[in-house]
Amino acid sequence: MDAIDVRILSELQRDSSRSIAELGEAVGLSSSACHRRQRALEESGTIAGYGARIDPARAGIGVHALIDITLDNQSRACMERFEAAVLQYDAILECQLVSGEADYRLRVAARDLADFEDIHRRYLAELPGVSSMHTSFVLRHIKRWRGYALRQI
Repeated sequence: MDAIDVRILSELQRDSSRSIAELGEAVGLSSSACHRRQRALEESGTIAGYGARIDPARAGIGVHALIDITLDNQSRACMERFEAAVLQYDAILECQLVSGEADYRLRVAARDLADFEDIHRRYLAELPGVSSMHTSFVLRHIKRWRGYALRQI
């Protein structure tokens, strides 16, 4: 990946809806050269997909929770059962295996506290192998993820 690829990726993270001509102009390439590079980034899997950034408040999402999960044990079978279950629930937006006191951290978004309670009862409480669950509610977003800060490697 060279400096032009990094610029293409950065521009696409800013606005992936622009035309190839606009993208090419922004990175200093012709439309055809820009299109070839973008296709190569897609084919290599560097660009994994495209999507819209949604304003959670305008979409009716008012509660954001970070949930630290500790499992009964860290056997491969226990972890695989937990991870397979997490993948079944769209209400769980993200799940990371983490170091520290917890084994996993989940990110969940809900319309309100009543909706979060429903998510907790229907999904979170049903996750296999959980010995403890600690939930923190996000009070205010200071900075939201808008893409990776890329640089040439």
